Amino acid sequence: MKPLLLSFPDDRDLAREIANCIGAETGRLVWHRFPDGESLVSIDEAVKGRDVILVASLRHPDRIALPLRFVVMTAREFGVRSLGLVAPYLAYMRQDRRFHPGEAVSAPLFARFLEEGVDWLVTADPHLHRNPDLSRLFEISTRTVATAPLIADWIKQNVTRPVLIGPDSESKQWVASIAARIDAPYQILEKTRRGDRDVSISIPDFSQAEKGTPVIVDDIVSSGRTMIETAGHLRELGLPPAICVIIHPVFAGNAYEELLDAGVASLVSTNSIAHRSNAISIAGPLASAIGELSNFQIRKHGDKN
Repeated sequence: MKPLLLSFPDDRDLAREIANCIGAETGRLVWHRFPDGESLVSIDEAVKGRDVILVASLRHPDRIALPLRFVVMTAREFGVRSLGLVAPYLAYMRQDRRFHPGEAVSAPLFARFLEEGVDWLVTADPHLHRNPDLSRLFEISTRTVATAPLIADWIKQNVTRPVLIGPDSESKQWVASIAARIDAPYQILEKTRRGDRDVSISIPDFSQAEKGTPVIVDDIVSSGRTMIETAGHLRELGLPPAICVIIHPVFAGNAYEELLDAGVASLVSTNSIAHRSNAISIAGPLASAIGELSNFQIRKHGDKN
């Protein structure tokens, strides 16, 4: 029997792409929010004995976590055979240690929350810091999709003489990989963060690539301050407007509009989070990762062996 794929409303386009790649059926998932903020979810009852895949990008984790839990537990009640989660954007990975007294270490806590309901997890380029991979956080089977090959292909096809810029040290792993694939120069800048919306970026050196097209690459853009600061430095140096390529387009508040106002040439993102800037689909690699997991003996819910 074909697997059944369920998705939250914002993820339906990506879910349909994945379903086409793996030959899955798409089922019904309805999420109603009452005026007081409570949620009511309803799903396809024809899940009994079936392998179910839930697609839910966690851009708003506090809003979606409880409805996600309701979906998972309802599917369990209806007798699913196995239940996997595809979370292209995986939230709550940054707080992996206690930085100040009394803080919750949310990364392992959120991992426990998710794996209490699902048998396996697929995500794309999680924002990990001190944890080298997801196996340090999750006991269930996990797969991580790398977006660098897809981004490299897009840049190669759409940008003339790209010069890649990573706005901080955390971006180096993606920027260096993309640059190597397309044989392009790159720079990694230094970032000083004083608050959620207060950052400063070192000034890039373009003496060796003055005729190139600056391409700023970052994994997550939330407030947008890092990219705005970087784009401002490039503009002051008299360089062409930058092209911004983003793996996870969180775009909190008016970040997207503020970035456009900062004078960037264009904003391009993967569809790990549904947004009008989406231009790079990760459905294929996500589908491949799901296929890899289907060949494993996946730990079923409640089995700790």
